[in-house]
Amino acid sequence: MKSRRDAGFRATLRIYEGILTVSPLGIPAIADKLLQLAVAKILEAIYEQDFLSCSYGYRPGTSAHKAIKDLTGELNSGKYHVVVEADIKGFFNAINHDLLMDMLAKRIDDKPFLKLIRKWLKAGILETDGQVLHPLMGTPQGGSVSPILANIYLHNVLDVWFDEIVRAHCVGRIYLCRFADDFVCAFQYEKDAQRFYKALIQRLARFGLEVAEDKTQIIEFSNRKTWLKSKFDFLGFEFRWCVNRWSYPVLKRRTSRNKLRTSIANFKVWFQKNCGLPKKILFEKLNRKLIGYYNYYGVTGNFQSLNDFVFRVIGLLFKWLNRRSQRRSYNWTGFGALIKHFRIAKPRILHAL
Repeated sequence: MKSRRDAGFRATLRIYEGILTVSPLGIPAIADKLLQLAVAKILEAIYEQDFLSCSYGYRPGTSAHKAIKDLTGELNSGKYHVVVEADIKGFFNAINHDLLMDMLAKRIDDKPFLKLIRKWLKAGILETDGQVLHPLMGTPQGGSVSPILANIYLHNVLDVWFDEIVRAHCVGRIYLCRFADDFVCAFQYEKDAQRFYKALIQRLARFGLEVAEDKTQIIEFSNRKTWLKSKFDFLGFEFRWCVNRWSYPVLKRRTSRNKLRTSIANFKVWFQKNCGLPKKILFEKLNRKLIGYYNYYGVTGNFQSLNDFVFRVIGLLFKWLNRRSQRRSYNWTGFGALIKHFRIAKPRILHAL
């Protein structure tokens, strides 16, 4: 922040600071969006060199698919036998403003810059009764700067602590994979995993955070004990050990059952609202939604889940097309002809992970 180039950024920020406006909903106005993007870029340039390789969320050059690929590779190595699947309860609404500002102050000595960030953290939120609340915790809703601030917070709370402290106190191998507030830790020995879980609760409490108990568990997850059929969910995928035709253990991934049910429920609502559209437009929009689904869930080994998903979507389409009028519009023969004419995007594997 002391270079001549950064001085230009600071001057621009001070100009904008004078016209800073924040909408009551917590969603930045146009001027704020531009300013937050500039601040996010500066923070990214400062902290990207500090972030560890275990962090995948909201960073350039990485993605959820890379996190899934790297986690799969580590677990396939056979080095780990216990997994701690964890999620932080209400993370984005529980970030302590003072602690976050202290973390930022360690790397940034520009007080107007820090003051600007604090203003965004205190931006008002409009409640349903018309009152404007100024939050004491959490990052600005809808703000472009929120993801990088959340990453900075968890970098200090979890990543560095795991890499420097937890690793030093564990006997066996350990591994952390984190995407935003969703993370998985793998351990060679169960005792290390048990000690980590207890320490994790205390560590998070120091920073005003707590684990979501319904989404956190310690499970035995090893290719040596495939008969246990243990599994865990991460980033919308279910990881599980199976045995192939040669009785060799293989790690498979399929769409999480909860995510599958949620997606089907969302399509049901979408059909209810859109089935009155002209068929050409309806099928164009439907195919765009399906392709978007394949773009995320189309990973190696998940073809069967994609097929099941499309089969159920087609069933919903048949149901809601027949509700367009009081009389039944299609039987299965006529519906098949309709599908053949307009075509539905077929499931595809797009990521060889």
